[in-house]
Amino acid sequence: MASLLCNARECPGRGVRAGRWVESIHPPSWVPEAGGREVPSAMQPALPPGIQLTETLEKMQQGTLMRKVKSKSWKKQRYFKLQDDCMTIWYQSKRTGKTESAFSISDVETVREGHQSEVLQSLAEEFPPERCFTIVFYGRRGNLDLIAGTEEEAQCWVQGLRQLIEVATSMDQRERIDQWIRDWFQKADKNKDGRMNFKEVQRLLKMMNVDMNEDHALRLFQAADKSESGTLEGEEFVLFYKALTEREEVQSLFREFSEDGKKLTLLELVDFLRQEQLEEEGTEELAMELIDKYEPSETARARHALSADGFLMYLCSPEGSIFNPQHRALWQDMTQPLCHYFISSSHNTYLIEDQIRGQSSIEGYIRALKRGCRCLEVDCWDGPNGEPIVYHGHTFTSKIPFREVVSTLGKYAFQASDFPVILSLENHCSMEQQEVLAQQLKDILGEQLLTATTDGRVPTQLPSPEELKHKILLKGKKIGRLEDTLDGPGDEAPDVSDDDNGAEAEEERRRMKKDRESLAQALSDCVVYCKNVSFRGFQEARNHSRPSEISSLSEAKARKLIRDAGNEFVRHNTWQLTRIYPSGMRTDSSNYSPQEMWNAGCQIVALNFQTAGMEMDLCDGLFSQNGHCGYVLKPAFMRDEGTLFNPSDPSTWQGPGPVTLTIQVISGQQLPKVANSKDGAIIDPLVRVEIHGVPADQAHQETKYIENNGFNPHWDETLQFQLHVPQLALVRFVVEDYDKTSRNDFVGQFTLAFANIKPGYRHIHLLSKDGTGIPPSSLFVHIRITEPPGPEQD
Repeated sequence: MASLLCNARECPGRGVRAGRWVESIHPPSWVPEAGGREVPSAMQPALPPGIQLTETLEKMQQGTLMRKVKSKSWKKQRYFKLQDDCMTIWYQSKRTGKTESAFSISDVETVREGHQSEVLQSLAEEFPPERCFTIVFYGRRGNLDLIAGTEEEAQCWVQGLRQLIEVATSMDQRERIDQWIRDWFQKADKNKDGRMNFKEVQRLLKMMNVDMNEDHALRLFQAADKSESGTLEGEEFVLFYKALTEREEVQSLFREFSEDGKKLTLLELVDFLRQEQLEEEGTEELAMELIDKYEPSETARARHALSADGFLMYLCSPEGSIFNPQHRALWQDMTQPLCHYFISSSHNTYLIEDQIRGQSSIEGYIRALKRGCRCLEVDCWDGPNGEPIVYHGHTFTSKIPFREVVSTLGKYAFQASDFPVILSLENHCSMEQQEVLAQQLKDILGEQLLTATTDGRVPTQLPSPEELKHKILLKGKKIGRLEDTLDGPGDEAPDVSDDDNGAEAEEERRRMKKDRESLAQALSDCVVYCKNVSFRGFQEARNHSRPSEISSLSEAKARKLIRDAGNEFVRHNTWQLTRIYPSGMRTDSSNYSPQEMWNAGCQIVALNFQTAGMEMDLCDGLFSQNGHCGYVLKPAFMRDEGTLFNPSDPSTWQGPGPVTLTIQVISGQQLPKVANSKDGAIIDPLVRVEIHGVPADQAHQETKYIENNGFNPHWDETLQFQLHVPQLALVRFVVEDYDKTSRNDFVGQFTLAFANIKPGYRHIHLLSKDGTGIPPSSLFVHIRITEPPGPEQD
């Protein structure tokens, strides 16, 4: 058990009256010392750390009648109430009185005031913005639009929710574990008396994904029932939980480095960090930091020692994660040309469902931008009253005004990242409405919209993300050449006169004439560095050598180019941008694997962000590094115009040989149940490790499955992979529930770039299908990376 102890006087607002904490047992901070017979604070309506019961929260606990809104016609009254734990909200139907739903504060990302959703905007004339608000959930879960009876009630809920969200997001690891245990206790304590009898404990074990022998469970129960009352309460429940979560694999590792088996001295911890975790620089300083941060005992901290509990806390922390914490921050060079980066890119961003009948929504843009997406797509068509609209043309998808999309872009573009956003414009508008498009872009975005080159000269290469910070670039058709609108070529501008005669000049004039007939000059002038051009082969692109042009290719066309001219494609992408988009046959908004496109250096690999699955896991995995800014620097051999690299040809991979990645899958912790599983069903988990990279590196291996144990399964299996181009590899860990009669069910996953892996004993904190956290679910692994002999690879 890895929870912190504190003196009752140091824990205000937690309903604690009795005594000190018993340091030897390390119960969570909400459990009083044995002997006091009051109902334990955790089992009462205990408040999580950081929450003070304000007048606002008390009003929310009393409950409020509000309208839940799904459309202009669907507005139903629901009674919303904050539960006593201040971490759960439930609501019930006014008509039936039946509790309809509940959600946890930790599921809520933010609260938006006023008419900030299409539904609430459609009701703007009926209900003032002061009474309206939207609760936004993490992942792909739909938002909750609410209308309060009064402005005061709306403000009460908006301010109260924001206060609780801040507490939930700022909880440290100990507090999250404490909250998690509280939640389980309250779920299992059916009669709400603050105690659990053996039947309730058995039910709890089923809920927690544990299929335990009844005799063994009873032994644990009786050992924890110190008062011999036949029920568990307070500290007794913690003892039971501690016995249940005993991590023998961690204890044995701890004993390996601890001379007395009770603590790690500073030097013993340094030995562990150097020998196993392969920490090289500042190891003593790191050891001191870890003790200060994760050791629960003040006495041990004062002696610069780490207890077994502190050791477990460290291993479960960000510093003990498989993901290198230094790579979470912005760690790459951002001063290279745009074409030297992989760019997080979305397809049909306005859709939040399928491509035929799905809903178009500004929510698609908000979600993509908040995830660090830097290239958005917008399909524009003529709309009523001279106002352009956005939707998937010639389908039954709903429509949204272009003006709303641009306003949303202006508001959210740089909340998650400072680096440039590319707006990919699919223009199907008449000349008149194209003028409106241009005017709305300029009026709404103002200085954010880039309308000239950064230095007023003809670019010899694309500018960098650093130079284009806080700028929105329009990608679309343009009349004529960029150089025709500028003062003249730069010092090292390419010779643009080569094509000024003969057949090519005639072709250029013909294209310009066609463009002038179909494209408004005002809209054309908004396109600077991302002029859409048809792809007519690598040779023609090189002959014209204009870095400010970009071609869009279907996934099938891109695959053919990779197969037929892999090296030429890689070279092309060293100096010019390429956008890849999904096949038109993907009407269900499914995705292709982005990896094969990244292997060729394609920068803008557009995916349907609304569709969860392996493809989006890879996208999230690649872009979870570098400050989540939406730009990842390509490897050096993919930025060299003379590169010999061809992803399909192993003879072009220079280097001393393959890197060996060895993964010992040790154990799993508190794995979630499979969604929609039968009540009481326990999972049979297995772990599959997948390598996504160049064709020769594509591989997957899996462990055996463990029967009926999603709580603390042990595999102790070693998987090994050879990586020929580790710079391009992504590693995906997947947990599945084995099923011998049908397809395995998904349980959780975590994906990261090979470059971001930390060796040693590491926890992998699993994510849901939606890419959101499911704490405290994790895998415990040991990672070893063996470099081939010889000079280091670039």
